[in-house]
Amino acid sequence: MSSGTQTTPHWQIRGGRLLQPAPFIIVGIVNITPDSFSDGGCFANTEAALNRVRTVLAEGAHMVDLGAESTRPGAQDIGPEEEWRRLEPVLQQTLDLREALARQRSKAPEASRQGRLQPVLQSSPPALPPFTLSIDSFRAENAARALALSPGPGAGDLCGGVDVINDVSGGSFDPTMDEVLAQYKPGYVLGHSPARPLHMQRAPYYDNVVDELLGWFSLRMKALVRAGLPEACICLDPCIGFGKSLEHTLEIIEGIPRLLTLGRPLYFGISRKSFLGAITGQSIPDRDTSTQVATALLAAAGVAIHRVHQVADTAATLKLVQALTRKEKAPLPFSSPGP
Repeated sequence: MSSGTQTTPHWQIRGGRLLQPAPFIIVGIVNITPDSFSDGGCFANTEAALNRVRTVLAEGAHMVDLGAESTRPGAQDIGPEEEWRRLEPVLQQTLDLREALARQRSKAPEASRQGRLQPVLQSSPPALPPFTLSIDSFRAENAARALALSPGPGAGDLCGGVDVINDVSGGSFDPTMDEVLAQYKPGYVLGHSPARPLHMQRAPYYDNVVDELLGWFSLRMKALVRAGLPEACICLDPCIGFGKSLEHTLEIIEGIPRLLTLGRPLYFGISRKSFLGAITGQSIPDRDTSTQVATALLAAAGVAIHRVHQVADTAATLKLVQALTRKEKAPLPFSSPGP
């Protein structure tokens, strides 16, 4: 596998803030679902989900990705209202946590008296880092809802809604997504899935999967820029396991140098995925070590953004990659700009 030699570009998120992988960004998965393939049901209530948010931050996540609808192969479509019913309370409390931590870091005494924010601080570790907030949704309606959420009274520009929309469909499941992105200009994870989850793994076929990804990403980036989303807001996710066979996955990993030529950061979510089981024979609970091996290889090849379940292990893995490949001099964990 060729090592990525290009400098990873900045990724612009909402408000014009820039994230620069230094050299890596870790995205902690928080599934607010009863049926996700790995941890469905573990964090399906608000308290458990908030505890999961605190845990991934304490372990070194730079970004928290909240997902309220499973996109595992064969998953049923739950509709926008059910997705929002699951997502909204966790999202609002995560925004409250972010605001409270930001106020705490600013040492504003009046902020500590805000009764609304006291509970989230009292139940959180005292030194949680600033973090970026993402939602995993392909629905424009709920993306707009999440982006439109306001901070508490008196917060000014300190905090707002979510920073990033993570869309596995790249806008193909909901054509109105482009309008929302153009209006709010968040960070955008431009994914690739040839079909909805219910059908996506039914005999997926490509003449050349890397060629198709290059064409798809180029086409969609041009359309998004025309709509009004700056190209700097976009990172690219080939969506391993979304309409891809084992052979397609291996071809995508081999094709990372070609994907890097598009000039945008690469975002991979391979944590505990089925291709690891297909290669090793391991069941889902036993794939964490395999996930770390694969993560190290992806990072060495130039992938900058890693969406994972096991954050602490991934932080250690990426520190080793950094040290052994001498990709960058900046230390881990990378502290992304706070809200």
